[in-house]
Parts: sequence; C-alpha cells; structure tokens
Amino acid sequence: MEKISKKKTNNKNARGSAAQFFVAGELCRRDLVAVVTMGNTPNTDVLCSNVEGTKFAHIQVKTFPPGNRKVTVGMKAEKDFGKNFIWVLAGIPPKGDKNDFVYYIVPSSEVSKNVKRMHLEYISQPGKKGQQRKDSNMRIIFIPPYKDPSGWSIEKYKNRWDIIEDLLK
Repeated sequence: MEKISKKKTNNKNARGSAAQFFVAGELCRRDLVAVVTMGNTPNTDVLCSNVEGTKFAHIQVKTFPPGNRKVTVGMKAEKDFGKNFIWVLAGIPPKGDKNDFVYYIVPSSEVSKNVKRMHLEYISQPGKKGQQRKDSNMRIIFIPPYKDPSGWSIEKYKNRWDIIEDLLK
C-alpha cells in the first residue's frame, strides 16, 4: 500500500483564485453584479456592474498573505487603464492562519503613478555592493504598515469598497 504524504502546502494559485471569488462575493453583498473571468480576460479578474448593467468596473485582484511586506504586481501596474479600472490587493490568509482578511481598493491612476515612480527610483540607485541594478518585469506595492522609501502608502485605501460603488452609481 502506497503511503500518501500529508505535507502542508501553501498553494499560491488556489489562494489567488479564492481571492477573486472573495472580492466578487463582497461586491455582490453590496448589491452589485460581479463575475469572475477565470483568466479569460488579461486585465480583468472580476467584472463588476450596477444591477441595471449600465456601468462597469474592471477589477484586477492581486493576492498576498496578511503580514507580508509587499505584493508583486508586474509591469502592467505602470499603465493607467482609466477611472473604471481598479486594483484590489487582497490579503487572504493561508489555510489555518488566524489573520483577518484585508482588502485595499486602489484606483488604477494611483497605482500606475506610484508604481512607475518607485521602480524608476529603485533601478536608479546602486545595489548593496554599489552595482547598477538590473531592470526586471517585477513591480511591487508595499503593504501597510510598510511604505515605499519615498513615503507612498495604500493605507487610506483599506476596505474602500465605496470607490467601486461610487463608480457604478
């Protein structure tokens, strides 16, 4: 009989998928219509509309374990997709973790401006050994209580579901 290992796994993909459903569930709880795109739309994880279907918001969800210092967002975070594009940074605790869920609802314009600036500052400064830093496709956003070195913080966007609700009125 084959022995099955019960090692603890931290399935990042499963937590990312769960985050999209948690975000959609919260939006539905707020009397909006939310559909998870299941990866079929490159820049939209959750498509949200008002009940009448006359106004829409595109939501990109990025997941991090609560307590992390930062979340990785990639190069597309540098692009301002317009006022109806929102980033939701979702702190989803791994199975068995007692931390609370936490959400930061941040407009695309705010993300693009600050992520681009932070990355340019980072690569323009010398590395630990004085070397020129290499560019990469990685971009990051610091999670409160942490701030980027120049002081940008997303703290004011914590649980700001009203940003999406106001877009869809």
